[in-house]
Amino acid sequence: MINNFDAIVIGSGHAGCEAALALARMGQQTLLLTLNLDSIAFLACNPSIGGTAKGHLVCEIDALGGEMGIIADKATIQRRMLNSSKGPAVQSLRTQTDKIMYHTEMKKVLENTKNLFVKQGEAKNIIVKNGKVQGVKTLQGDTFKAKAVVVCTGVYLKSDVIIGKVRTNSGPNGFAPANHLTASLKKLGLTIRRFKTGTPVRVHSDTIDYSELTEQCGEDDIQTFSFMTKTPPKNVIKCYLTYTNPHTHEIILNNLDKAPMYNGEIKSEGPRYCPSIESKIVRFSDKSQHQLFLEPEALSTKEVYVQGFSTSMPTYLQHEMVKSVKGLENAHIMRDAYAIEYDCIDSLQLYPTLQYKNIEGLYFAGQVNGTSGYEEAAAQGIIAGINAALFLQNKEPFVLKRNEAYIGVLIDDLTTKGTNEPYRMMTSRAEYRLQLRQDNADLRLTQKGYDIGLVSKERYKVFLKKIKQINEFKEQLKTVVSPKKIEKMFNEKSETVPKVGISIKDILKRSNITVEDLVECFPEFKKYPYNVLKEIEIDVKYEGYLAKQNIQIEQSKKQENTELPDDIDYKKIKGLRLEAQQKLNQIKPLTLGQASRISGVSPADITVLTVYLKTLVK
Repeated sequence: MINNFDAIVIGSGHAGCEAALALARMGQQTLLLTLNLDSIAFLACNPSIGGTAKGHLVCEIDALGGEMGIIADKATIQRRMLNSSKGPAVQSLRTQTDKIMYHTEMKKVLENTKNLFVKQGEAKNIIVKNGKVQGVKTLQGDTFKAKAVVVCTGVYLKSDVIIGKVRTNSGPNGFAPANHLTASLKKLGLTIRRFKTGTPVRVHSDTIDYSELTEQCGEDDIQTFSFMTKTPPKNVIKCYLTYTNPHTHEIILNNLDKAPMYNGEIKSEGPRYCPSIESKIVRFSDKSQHQLFLEPEALSTKEVYVQGFSTSMPTYLQHEMVKSVKGLENAHIMRDAYAIEYDCIDSLQLYPTLQYKNIEGLYFAGQVNGTSGYEEAAAQGIIAGINAALFLQNKEPFVLKRNEAYIGVLIDDLTTKGTNEPYRMMTSRAEYRLQLRQDNADLRLTQKGYDIGLVSKERYKVFLKKIKQINEFKEQLKTVVSPKKIEKMFNEKSETVPKVGISIKDILKRSNITVEDLVECFPEFKKYPYNVLKEIEIDVKYEGYLAKQNIQIEQSKKQENTELPDDIDYKKIKGLRLEAQQKLNQIKPLTLGQASRISGVSPADITVLTVYLKTLVK
């Protein structure tokens, strides 16, 4: 058995898969150590990928050379574009995913990746000597040596599943927990926290009365997650919408003393933006109903996920609650809902590279950093994997800025602001979200991924072809056409017909004219792919807004590029408020820009820091 590796990844959830693939594809001999081979890339909660802002993360992972988008497209059984009635900045792709197929396809990729070795086993100790990682020792007694370790333990660290009064030491879905690594992390100086998340019941499809429910159909002619997907996935299933009602709420409110979230059984912090049904009913007491979505888990099973119905109530109450819902009066519960508590770390102890500040070569990614969601985990995983590989190659680290990617926003938030509850990505967290769209993720990031050695030649070739087509079409925009040529289209779209020649670009600027209208009027444009046409349309229609954001980005770059020495003792800087001194010494920001985003550091403190830096130059 091989015992010497360049890198070891602990955990095979969505963070672990992306970290391991990034390391192996960048030429590092990598061991992926997992508690159970059957839990690789397991969708433990909702059977979906993407969603608001999360879809952006998946497209960015794909653009960098990651795998989540490719597998998600393969396993899609329904897809929709959320917020399609709003602007392109907040439109987010979400797909219903065959969770069994997703696991199978990702496992297949891992097993067939050069330089990557997958092994079942439980990590017990991280071996460190003189502040540097040396390897990992397992519970089974094996010792594996490596100079880089990426911890991606998800929600498995000392995890407990809670249903009513019953607390079981278990991972999600009945998988074994990881009970032994937390002690090692504590010894290494990491601050351990306790977070909570949950999942709803799964009901048998044949026991649902679909005639009582509202159909939720998929959409065609929308983008895919991966820029490599040639044939868009088909919509092969329907989802359904139903609602809770006053009777459901009455059952819950009358039994709050039996809810672990309210009787003191659960003390850890849960996700604000994905609360249990009992939390929603208490928090929004003025609402008479809450939406529930019925989502098939896979094509090969009858299990249906009841989104929005997360709970940790006793099973007999879960039964009553489900029966009270329209269409679920006769539903058979196949899996009970549950809450899960688990250990995680304080993300403020990490650099933006996701390396632990106190130990060289030790990285953390995913829910162990206090985040929620498959997409947030995978995004951290690919960055941790990239930086671990660059560290092993003695190369400069890879850090995405807030104006470059949602991934940059996510990691900057974690390492600068920290989180006291499971962190979820949202479009509102990104200051430059019009720049950071799903459709242009490859334009923003694929060159970067290629330069660091992760993007394949095949993927890069597709990228260059798109760039060429965009540039060609941009030249076409300069073409001036006669009013007669566009008269019919303008009349049909209630646009005033110009009296003189007009450029293609100015035609596309008209509010009622879409790129589809343009292609219909000018058949020669049909040779361009849909994604190229939409890219140009957004750039043209939002040209003014994009220009304003570019100015803001340029103005912020000065602070982002002003580095702060890592040996500054902020307590000795006169003029800094006490809170700012404490926070700056705790986090040790790398740049003035990062310092400005720390909670408790005011604009006045940044002015003091700016003056102080000038004295250092002298």
